[in-house]
Amino acid sequence: MSRKKRVLITGGAGFLGSHLCARLMKEGYQVICMDNLITGEKANIAHLLKNPNFQFIRHDVSKYIDVDGPVDYILHFASPASPIDYQLYPIQTLKVGSLGTHNSLGVARAKKAKFLLASTSEIYGDPLVNPQKEDYWGNVNCIGPRGVYDEAKRFAEALTLAYHRTHKIDTRIARIFNTYGEKMRKDDGRAIPNLITQALKNKPLTVYGNGKQTRSFCYIDDMVEGIYRLMLSGVNEPVNLGNPSEKTILQLAKKIIKLSKSRSKIIHRPLPVDDPKVRCPDIKKAKKELGWSPKISLEQGLKSTIEWFKSTS
Repeated sequence: MSRKKRVLITGGAGFLGSHLCARLMKEGYQVICMDNLITGEKANIAHLLKNPNFQFIRHDVSKYIDVDGPVDYILHFASPASPIDYQLYPIQTLKVGSLGTHNSLGVARAKKAKFLLASTSEIYGDPLVNPQKEDYWGNVNCIGPRGVYDEAKRFAEALTLAYHRTHKIDTRIARIFNTYGEKMRKDDGRAIPNLITQALKNKPLTVYGNGKQTRSFCYIDDMVEGIYRLMLSGVNEPVNLGNPSEKTILQLAKKIIKLSKSRSKIIHRPLPVDDPKVRCPDIKKAKKELGWSPKISLEQGLKSTIEWFKSTS
């Protein structure tokens, strides 16, 4: 009888990581979730803890990783991911992107496992081209307040491909654009949880700058599907995963007010340093290589997310 394939997910108690744990359990994998819980929450994986095919290990992957038994896939998702978090934990963010990636790749090499890195659209910085394709090198201020996250992920990509080229590790790199949905922290600091939380309390919605800066928002179920397809693919170099439907932050705020039936008004605050003016993925590569594109509309995804925020308030 063949054994179940085993997956190590670092950062598995975080927003994206916990959804991946649940998806891979559903697909019949044994899942090892590793997280030090500085931004992840054990509540995100509570429903999985009694399952014999699930294991939680509290550990900082910036330190040596030891996993017993075979491992077939490593999904490296450990990292603070919101501006509030990585500005609160700048050194930890740099360490998990460098030392954490190095340690995770070391396990992949030792176990002969396939390795998937969760990278980010932030590696494009404040882009001078729109939409962003995988061959765009980016426009990043490496010493600005956002630089700790941007450069950690840029280094992680470089290290991942160095292991691929030198040690023949079978690698994947997901450049993940803005993703939202259930299990986001209310104090996450990103646009959607901030605006929904304010709207549900009928407080003024905070929009930074004139609100004309754009983002593209991908619902969590679509993103997990894209990551799963990438994991099973043979694509070694970076692939953009995100929703190419570009919206201004002002449009987003107005839509959230409408969908939540809020009495909130919109107020404007100064734009943060190095805040990107545009952010939109070119997903031609994902469509071609993975047969993937987002299916869930912003309105549909926001409705589900608002209901979840209501149920947990």
